[in-house]
Amino acid sequence: MILGLHHPALAVPDMQTALDFYCGVLGFRVVMDAELPSGWEPMARALGLADSACKIRMLRKGNSCIEFFEFKEREAGDPLRPVNRTGISHIALATDDFDADHAVLLAAGVPFNTQPFGESPHRFAYGRDPFGNVIELLEHMGGNRMSLDFSE
Repeated sequence: MILGLHHPALAVPDMQTALDFYCGVLGFRVVMDAELPSGWEPMARALGLADSACKIRMLRKGNSCIEFFEFKEREAGDPLRPVNRTGISHIALATDDFDADHAVLLAAGVPFNTQPFGESPHRFAYGRDPFGNVIELLEHMGGNRMSLDFSE
């Protein structure tokens, strides 16, 4: 039986920049790190790549994980990729202190598309991480059908 979503995975051009932002700014922690060598055929086949050499980090916060891959051989991404392009359109980050977390993200240089939408406790704002991936800051309200448990 499918239990739910464990993690999305993103390819990034610089692992340290990813860790600085997702751990240093957002408070995730590394729970797994690995380095895959060139020539490991099972992983190359699994990922559908000629060379799957990469650094991998799994980050966790509460009951949520996100995985990052920094591939040795990589293609440049579009830092302003439109959200209507097929694929992951954004990652939503739940907050129980919208104003404080919005201010932290602004101070960290996150470019937001607009001012926050909605009225408390239903506010949200869309911005981009250091690589151009769209992140949504979402005010989390307990007690409704979309509420999740973020305790560990």
